[in-house]
Amino acid sequence: MKVLLLTELGALFFAYYWADNFDPGGLDYLVLNHLGVAPAGTRARSAQAARWLMQVNFLSYVQLTSLALPSLTESKGSLVVVSSLLGRVPRSFSSPYSAAKFASDSFFGSLRRELDVQDVNVAITMCVLGLWDRASAAEGVRGVTRAKAALGPKAALAVIRGGATRAPSVFYPWRFHLLCLLRAWLPRPRAWFIRQEFNVTAA
Repeated sequence: MKVLLLTELGALFFAYYWADNFDPGGLDYLVLNHLGVAPAGTRARSAQAARWLMQVNFLSYVQLTSLALPSLTESKGSLVVVSSLLGRVPRSFSSPYSAAKFASDSFFGSLRRELDVQDVNVAITMCVLGLWDRASAAEGVRGVTRAKAALGPKAALAVIRGGATRAPSVFYPWRFHLLCLLRAWLPRPRAWFIRQEFNVTAA
């Protein structure tokens, strides 16, 4: 079994140099888990910030997927995309990042439909995660959000389990699934819940 796990900005280098330096033959799993972030609590709405976040959080995912798809099709493998709650429910002070995650969610949702119509047996698992307990993430949102960070190992286990079972979606913590449902059914309560997690004064 061959598994390729791509994390952090090293994945960008890999995306640009894969064609010349890597043979994806026999690939069974591709796990996309790299990201770029703008400082939390800032209104980073410039075109430059948006362009950077789209490149890291969306376009590189598309490029790596296009390179891996022939091998995954041959092996009937799985594509695991680690995304964010911000790709399903927009929140304050995250405009460019949320836009990139929404684009990613739409792209892979559409790709899943295309593969299904073409009878291509490649599973796509979208993982909707929240704030992790990484030191860099905690420092970036200090004083801005009241949300508690999820335990990294438990979130990682949820991702692994979802990919292994070829689940279409993974939500961790599980309450995020309810929040995504509220987005469509009850927009006013959803907005209230989101506001409770933010320290608007600090932001």
